[in-house]
Amino acid sequence: MSPSAADAATAGCATAADPAGATLFLDTSALVRRYLRGPGHDLVVEAMRAAETWCASALCRSETLLALHRLAATRSQHERLWSRLRDDWDAFVVVPVDDRCLARAVELGASYGLRTVDALHLAAADRLPRPLTYATFDRRQIPAAAGLGFHVRSPVD
Repeated sequence: MSPSAADAATAGCATAADPAGATLFLDTSALVRRYLRGPGHDLVVEAMRAAETWCASALCRSETLLALHRLAATRSQHERLWSRLRDDWDAFVVVPVDDRCLARAVELGASYGLRTVDALHLAAADRLPRPLTYATFDRRQIPAAAGLGFHVRSPVD
C-alpha cells in the first residue's frame, strides 16, 4: 500500500504523484469482474497486477459483495466469491464516503449527469493523488473520469 495514497484518501488531499500506473482505483463494475470469469476478467486482473496500489471507495465493498451474491449460482460459489473479496480487501486503500466525498459527488453528478452511486465512486477517486488509473465498465463514468484527469481502463476506452 502506498503511504501517499492512504494519507490522501483519509485526509482528502492530493500528495506527490505516484509513478505512472502505480495507483489503480476500481469501481464496483470493475471489481466484480476480478472474481468472475468472462468479459473483462483479464483486463481487471492485469490492471491489478500492474498496479502498486489498489484503491476503492468504502461503498465498493458492499456493492461488490451484493453483486457477487446475486451472480453466484450455488451456495458454495457464493461463499468462495465472498471469501476471495474479503481476502483481497485488506490490500485496498479504502477512501471514506464522508461529508466531503458526498459534497463532491453532488458537484460531479450535476456537472456530468451521473447517478448518485457513480458520482460517489468518482468523488472518492478524486481525493487521491495523480496520476491515477480509474477502472470502470460503466460507460456513463468514462467521460467524467477522463474529465477529472484520470487514465481510464475500460473495455470501451
